Amino acid sequence: MPRVLKPSASHFVDVRGARHHVLTWGDPQSPPLILLHGWMDVGASFQFLVDALADDWYAIAPDLRGFGGSAWQAQGYWFYDYIADLEALLDRFARDQPVRLVGHSLGGNVVMHYAGVGAARVQGIVSLEGFGIPAESPDDAPRKLAAWLDALADPPQCKPYASVGDVADRLQKNNPRLPRGKAEFLAQHWAAVMPDDRAELVSDPRHKMPFPTVYRMDEIFAVWRNIAAPVLWVAAEESEIPRWLDRHPEGEMGADGLDGVRRRLAEVPNGRLVTVPRAGHMLHHDQPAKVAALIESFLTAA
Repeated sequence: MPRVLKPSASHFVDVRGARHHVLTWGDPQSPPLILLHGWMDVGASFQFLVDALADDWYAIAPDLRGFGGSAWQAQGYWFYDYIADLEALLDRFARDQPVRLVGHSLGGNVVMHYAGVGAARVQGIVSLEGFGIPAESPDDAPRKLAAWLDALADPPQCKPYASVGDVADRLQKNNPRLPRGKAEFLAQHWAAVMPDDRAELVSDPRHKMPFPTVYRMDEIFAVWRNIAAPVLWVAAEESEIPRWLDRHPEGEMGADGLDGVRRRLAEVPNGRLVTVPRAGHMLHHDQPAKVAALIESFLTAA
């Protein structure tokens, strides 16, 4: 197991009528730093990043609804609920203070959208590999709606694992850069042990449901253009996300594969892009010290 340098406090709070689990690190009197995790992840995933922070922050990392220790939703999950949840969490943990927002993947997209409508409250945004999802055509609408209806009739499931150790094995298979100690730490937060010693993921499998709506870039850009705070996009050099974004086949992108990311970032006022070498999509696991240094340097200046 990795040596945890900074202890966390666990909170269960009501957020818009649903129980949410929130981890915090540091002194509540320190500047608040909000950390939003990615899809099928949990707030504890930021432990290695928090350990690497040099300054005194009040780091706040919720489990988004339906993930980790936060309540599952019988009515399903909608992206805009995460934005409303974030505002309620800020009211609970940051009150009237200016906030700095950091999000990974799904969490990055949430903080970008919130900053586009909560501009006066946000002092700086860092999005780790959260650059939106592939654009879709209105012509995709009938197919997407039909797929969603089919999934409602036969919802996705998460198969159990033989043990928490097997969950750690899967995490290392997904990310070969992940040391065994970190994988075991994460597995304890990703899964719960059942009475028969099997392990089940603590995230609602209905997060795997297809979206019934198309992803409209004109609407996304309209929100992003309304962001007043400085924005830092952080890309991992070995990530497949930029290529997936534009669905480009091999060989049709620029030398660093980030042309599509740059085109999107051009719609963000006061935005800049940096890359982290020797890291994949889970860059805050692969290079926590480098990512922490980028975050602190940027947000302190902001």
